[in-house]
Amino acid sequence: MSLFRTKNLDHMVAASRSSHSGLKKVLGPMDLIMMGIGAIIGTGIFVLTGAGAVTAGPSLTLSFIVGAFACGFAALCYAEFASTVPVAGSIYTYSYATLGELVAWIIGWDLLLEYGLATSAVSAGWSGYFQSLIGGLGYHLPDALSAAPGAKAGVTTYFNLPAFCIMMILTFMLSLGVRESARINNVMVAIKVGVVLLFIVVGAKHVRPENWQPFMPFGASGMMSAAALVFFSFIGFDAVTSAAEEVKRPERDLPIGIIGSLALCTVLYVVVSAIMTGIVPFAEFKNNIDHPVSLALEVAKENWFAGFVSLGAILGMTTVILVMAYGQTRIIFAMSRDGLLPARLSKVHPKYGTPFFATWMVGIIFALLGALVPLDVLGELVNMGTLAAFCLVSVAVIVLRKKRPDLHRAFRCPGVPVIPALAVIFCATLMSFLSKTTWIAFLVWLVIGLFVYFGYARHRSALNNAAKEAPAVAS
Repeated sequence: MSLFRTKNLDHMVAASRSSHSGLKKVLGPMDLIMMGIGAIIGTGIFVLTGAGAVTAGPSLTLSFIVGAFACGFAALCYAEFASTVPVAGSIYTYSYATLGELVAWIIGWDLLLEYGLATSAVSAGWSGYFQSLIGGLGYHLPDALSAAPGAKAGVTTYFNLPAFCIMMILTFMLSLGVRESARINNVMVAIKVGVVLLFIVVGAKHVRPENWQPFMPFGASGMMSAAALVFFSFIGFDAVTSAAEEVKRPERDLPIGIIGSLALCTVLYVVVSAIMTGIVPFAEFKNNIDHPVSLALEVAKENWFAGFVSLGAILGMTTVILVMAYGQTRIIFAMSRDGLLPARLSKVHPKYGTPFFATWMVGIIFALLGALVPLDVLGELVNMGTLAAFCLVSVAVIVLRKKRPDLHRAFRCPGVPVIPALAVIFCATLMSFLSKTTWIAFLVWLVIGLFVYFGYARHRSALNNAAKEAPAVAS
């Protein structure tokens, strides 16, 4: 009954490769890279670049590089685990194999909130861009159906209909199969990356190098503050690891997907931020912080391109919702299979090969949340959960190196324990920048999770049942 009992790694890998595991192995390296880009490029490139420019000035390019390094350290740790333990569940599964059941439960419970709130929050943002786009075409939703209750000052609102609808559409897609969802995601990612590349081509000819002076107007502190902000633009690559059991060659393809998507997004972020601050003096972003790309196009007198930017933003947010919702259902699937959540949540549809019930349950709950609850305060919980996960996976890599040095690792994180330690230091530092309200809400959610664990999950755990059936065998 140890709180830190661990799962047998060899049995986990064997079970994931078994034909009876249920999930179909249909994804290749390009699917994973596109999935990572789909989760990463969204509000970060279309919104956070403005806030970062105000904080760091032209040195925003360096801020993105610093943020990429912070994520990169954690990404290397994820890549080692994903190639070594290609099992659904991401950091929840890795923690279960190394740090024990209680730690795995805590991080799994944390990820349920993180991914769920991410889909709800982004669906609300998607709704805003969608309404702006159709508004330009002369169509307007009734105020009552345009936002969550109390979300708009001076306007009576009851329900965010577009946010609810996009969640239901993507839930339907995910329930039909990961191969089909991946194909649609690949198309949307290709279009939104095309929009970003078109902005680079169009904007490059309007850059004025004098706008890059002074390069670091607020010093190194301003650049680092912006790095803490834009770090969150990279969140999402970890969702790739949730696909482990549905990858054809996980030992090779998962590291490619994780590192490849992060590297490509870093290049795009750096180039776009350089062009934006080269077109627009950084101080001018202060009053246009919510639509920096559009502002750059206005200054460059390329207004014809505004519709493409709106399309890119909408598709960007759509793929973020799709990948985050996918990641959450796979974590629920893994926790249910381990007995920590009800068994029905890991039941795989015989035709579609997806956790059908879990997908629809998650979709409906967080669609309603996005439609009924303004998430401006709770949104930071997404960042808190991600940073906590990054810390744990970095610690877990060190622990597994000590406990199982003999284990075959298709990809090895370089510089262990230095690289994982740097990941922990970077992430813990960024967590300290989050608000007191976020810390309190996060701790309240964890306390609720502990009640659920000790009242339900611990006694129904597959490891607990195995120990009862074979008391002589140590867990």
